[in-house]
Amino acid sequence: QVQLVESGGGLVQVGGSLRLSCAASGRTSLSNYSMGWFRQAPGKEREFVCAINSSGARTWYADSVKGRFTISRDNAENTVYLQMNNVKPEDTAVYYCGARPYFLAASGGYNFWGQGTQVTVSS
Repeated sequence: QVQLVESGGGLVQVGGSLRLSCAASGRTSLSNYSMGWFRQAPGKEREFVCAINSSGARTWYADSVKGRFTISRDNAENTVYLQMNNVKPEDTAVYYCGARPYFLAASGGYNFWGQGTQVTVSS
């Protein structure tokens, strides 16, 4: 059982920056997992934000966050990050970190999830 814990959420003003972290707890190693960030706003379905492959060599971003958000990872620290710059009100949501073994097809979705961390963007 892979256990993920998100942190770093909070209240931030429009145009500000925030960095979210997703850490594996216990003995779990994330070096062989593709990782992704998703978010869910009140009354809306969960949506894809960005993803990174197991080595960190490839990344993918939703059009809504390209140029503003950056996903990265430090496998030695068992942590994945989401750097959020120039945040907008529509970025307000609960952000979730997901993990999938690298050898599984992306069509299968993510196998493990964290509890989520709230990000609120205000004026």
